[in-house]
Amino acid sequence: MKAKRLAELSVLTAVSLIIFIVELQIPNPFPIPGIKLGLANIITVFAVYHYRAYEVTMVVGIRLVLGSIFGGNITALIYSASGAVLCLLGMLLLKKIIDEKHIWIASIFGAVLHNTGQIIAAVIVTQTVQIIAYYPFLLVSGCLAGLFTGLCAQLIMPRIKFFKN
Repeated sequence: MKAKRLAELSVLTAVSLIIFIVELQIPNPFPIPGIKLGLANIITVFAVYHYRAYEVTMVVGIRLVLGSIFGGNITALIYSASGAVLCLLGMLLLKKIIDEKHIWIASIFGAVLHNTGQIIAAVIVTQTVQIIAYYPFLLVSGCLAGLFTGLCAQLIMPRIKFFKN
């Protein structure tokens, strides 16, 4: 990997980690735990459309691990990672169908897949099937958050010329 490419990926990782940590400081206005905007996913959505799959996976993986360490919640890594894996796989596939002008659609699907991965992990970890009742609330919030982060990514893409392949 060339030094310029590595530097770009490092900057993306750092920015997504900073956004993640800043978002942790914002109080959750919803009484349901786990619901948040996921602003760091703006970087993920951008990266999916501008970098190779393994490069995006590195950025997301490093952010997940460092975010759980800096956020002080290592156990949350299980839920974050399971959601991130499904989200990333889905968005990488959707990239072939959905063009960059409609990136917000891929972001919504990614958020739904992220929530699906989290619910699957929660059922496995807690061994409680009743937790699936929580899924509709996650889907609604995930669609709204995915729309917001996708629109943000769509707005910043034309402004980040130096990250173009």
